[in-house]
Amino acid sequence: MATQDYQEDNTIPERPKVLIHRLPSFNLEFSCRLRTHFDLLDPLIDLPPADYFANVLALISVGPSPVTSDTLALLPSLQIVLGTSAGFDHIDLAECSRRGIAVTNAGTAFSEDVADYAVGLLIDVLRSISASDRYIRAGLWPIEGDYPLGFKLGCRRVGILGLGSIGSEIAKRLVPFGCRIAYTSRKEKPQFPFTFYENVYDLAANSDILIVCCSLTRETHHIVNKDVMAALGKDGVIINVGRGALVDEKQLVRFLMRGELGGAGLDVFDNEPYVPECLFELENVVLSPHVAAMTPESMEALQDVIFTNLTAFFSKQPLLSHVQND
Repeated sequence: MATQDYQEDNTIPERPKVLIHRLPSFNLEFSCRLRTHFDLLDPLIDLPPADYFANVLALISVGPSPVTSDTLALLPSLQIVLGTSAGFDHIDLAECSRRGIAVTNAGTAFSEDVADYAVGLLIDVLRSISASDRYIRAGLWPIEGDYPLGFKLGCRRVGILGLGSIGSEIAKRLVPFGCRIAYTSRKEKPQFPFTFYENVYDLAANSDILIVCCSLTRETHHIVNKDVMAALGKDGVIINVGRGALVDEKQLVRFLMRGELGGAGLDVFDNEPYVPECLFELENVVLSPHVAAMTPESMEALQDVIFTNLTAFFSKQPLLSHVQND
């Protein structure tokens, strides 16, 4: 049995080297299992050997840390980039494709928690839960009386922009409320019994609520523009748990300030961590600091995805959450 743990020269097999790439403001506490099986090096903490960058094969990109062509140029032997988020707009997919570098993301690790959060934001906007909380804390209930009525979720027409792993989980949660689900995606998905629209404008025109959870690409940048907001209407609600730049934020602010939208629940923004301050005063807007995916359970699931992808890569097996550059 002992010979399985040693090479022929009786030395312990070297753990595969994996480079951690992160901004100083982002960190991820990697599990003991990952550190036991892989030699993780974080240049912000550890001093790498002189030839490390020239020879490293795998890179873990933490959060939105940019993986640009300049970053990739420093790593001539790189063969895989492992993203730790569901989105991959911070990774230069074209350059990775050109060089034959595989890219993975968080897969479905965050899907259920983000879906829960999206529904929570929606209920909060419709029923004014956060606003009612502020009303009580400000001592206004005994002075100004009952808080204004909220709105029912059941029977609402909900349009989902991006019926992927997150969007489908959102739909699954809203169906029991009695919501009527429709969607738009890159292609129709006949496995789901929901109405499909070819574009987001038609989806918005036939929805009371628009939930944004698609990937951010050049094609989807500001896909929710002023025309889409106008189609949704003055009673419409926008929930964004995707990326801030999916929505034209300046137009969204204008529509909300002018009362041309019914409300919004926003977990993501154009210029995080900075949020348009005029939104702070709007009681029909719920704001959240990009935490929809953040639970202990989702972090554990993410570690599982990273471990599985690294193990598959170094053993030349299919990757669990391979990102295709369409």
